[in-house]
Amino acid sequence: MNIVHLRAFHLVAQAGSFTHAARAGGVSQPTLSAQVRALEQMHGVNLFNRRGRGVTLTPLGQNLFTITTRLFAAEDEARALIAGSRTLARGHLRVAADSPTHVMPLLAALKRRHAGLTFSLRVGNSSDVLKQILDYDADVAVMAKRTSDPRIHSLRLRADRLVLFVPQAHPWVHRQAVALQELTGRDLVIRERGSITREVFEARLSEAGVRPGTLVEVQTREAVREAVVAGFGIGIVFDSELGSDADIHALDVADADLTVEEYVVCREERRRIPLLRGFLEIAHQAVAEAPQG
Repeated sequence: MNIVHLRAFHLVAQAGSFTHAARAGGVSQPTLSAQVRALEQMHGVNLFNRRGRGVTLTPLGQNLFTITTRLFAAEDEARALIAGSRTLARGHLRVAADSPTHVMPLLAALKRRHAGLTFSLRVGNSSDVLKQILDYDADVAVMAKRTSDPRIHSLRLRADRLVLFVPQAHPWVHRQAVALQELTGRDLVIRERGSITREVFEARLSEAGVRPGTLVEVQTREAVREAVVAGFGIGIVFDSELGSDADIHALDVADADLTVEEYVVCREERRRIPLLRGFLEIAHQAVAEAPQG
């Protein structure tokens, strides 16, 4: 099997398009297309579904991508071990996160340090993010779900906290905090199951014996905000994500610990790959520079 053809396949599978893969790999798009086509024709298989400018992996392509990810990760790690420290001139980093708020400063710092790198970012709930790392669908992730899985390398990045928010027409708009018991019978707008926001908040409600009213379940933080403004209930969100919004009012929960920690994670065997190591170095620097206490 031709290793050049395999690498061409791997680049396209990583980037999700021939154009982005060619840019990340420093080769022409026609060359990359020809190499992938040669691999498919040589073995009589179809590895990609070609749709417009983008591509998706066929089931066989997904299985092959899992193998090539391990193959080229080992190759990169061996090269890094022999060459020692090297400058990251190019490459494509696949990032997953449960919130763009926590990961964007790290990506911006990495981009400033290594201008030739490209990124893709997928945002989902914490369970989905962890699955992407374990399935080799993402290289590195920032998420609030702590894991003791020995396959995962993790670095505590920062602490955040959950807050409530209500629309400006709500009776609580002139208050700064509420007690957890005051949520009894109140309708809540909350993320889907698998979200660390929901997991932590429901745990605190259960510990306090609080039974809220209707739970309006939505899949994104933006949808939470829109549902709250529309009057469907009280929203729950990370304090750092709330921002400045004239249509809503934030409230602390005075009698519950709603602190949530964010972690940078990747697969343990891949953390010495130069591209991932560069991201982890940025994360370590962010931790070192963060205010203490």
